Amino acid sequence: MTAVRTPCSRHAAGDCMMHAGVEYMEDEAEDMEDEADDMEKLIIRAAEIIRRGGLVAFPTETVYGLGADALNARAVARIFEVKRRPRFDPLIVHISDFSMVYELCDHVDERAEKLMRAFWPGPLTIVLPKSEIVPDIVTASLPTVAVRMPAHPIALRLIEKARTPIAAPSANPFGYLSPTSADDVREMLGDRIDMIIDGGRCPIGVESTVIYIAGDKKIVLRPGGLPVEEIERVIGAVEIESHEKKQKPRSPGQLPKHYAPRTPLVIASADEIRTGTVKREMRHKRCGLLAFKKPTPECYHNYDAIEVLSDKGDLVEAAANLFACLRRLDRRNLDIIYAEPVPEVGLGRAVMDRLRKAAWKASSQ
Repeated sequence: MTAVRTPCSRHAAGDCMMHAGVEYMEDEAEDMEDEADDMEKLIIRAAEIIRRGGLVAFPTETVYGLGADALNARAVARIFEVKRRPRFDPLIVHISDFSMVYELCDHVDERAEKLMRAFWPGPLTIVLPKSEIVPDIVTASLPTVAVRMPAHPIALRLIEKARTPIAAPSANPFGYLSPTSADDVREMLGDRIDMIIDGGRCPIGVESTVIYIAGDKKIVLRPGGLPVEEIERVIGAVEIESHEKKQKPRSPGQLPKHYAPRTPLVIASADEIRTGTVKREMRHKRCGLLAFKKPTPECYHNYDAIEVLSDKGDLVEAAANLFACLRRLDRRNLDIIYAEPVPEVGLGRAVMDRLRKAAWKASSQ
């Protein structure tokens, strides 16, 4: 495996202002050009790996993806092997140009086109009837394919240079917490993949919203990085599908247990967390707390480890920090993690979707 870090500027913007000499500024510009050239070379190498049937982990605005040539069934099979992902769980195909949609899909609904114009590139996946060029392994033999255009310059450039759509689930073992940094990928998948491109932290931090459009149906299959309210402003009211009774998913992220830490997780009310009720029930256990916003001082005496999604209770920040906070708690050798619920509006809907799936194992016992 080749692990590659994105080159970073050696100087902060403030330093640049303090050292206002023209020569220094010219040096900075040259450094930035060199770094851009280095990244372009790395992307070209990664694209060659994709074309040869290899696997590349790369950053998107949502989470890191594990990519393979979407039109190469053998390459896509390696994704399932590395992740230990069940073959009945379909993948998302990532594109860099609108024309790719019409190659991958038999029919593109007018409402889908409205969403594409409004939100692509961005954290929205649209499920549409697939064309014959899409291998069955990508779609779990379903007649539809999930497609999105990521809003990350490295992801877009990689697809362009590979000259093929890229199938890419999250770059982690199936069912575990999604990676939001290259270090997360390296820790979980290590030498089982061919290359990791380090593009820093993923700014959104939760997977894309997935919507299915066909006939009179407009169904959100997975809440994610694009709030449902934004979708409804473009195409009107949508249905949100419940996954509890579904056996075969129509899109990624629909299984009842997913996005889970190894430590059992339980969603507790804000009152239970604030009063320490849950901790008293587990008095002989090591308990962690995933707090939505900065907890009261008393909470720090009740829990062995605390992670805060957003000090100010900002849902965008909470979503961006969700998987990183859960990952840190999961490393603390705890017996249980208690999670405080967040308001189910905007990105809060995606956060609660992930927490419920993470808590499924504990709640079903």
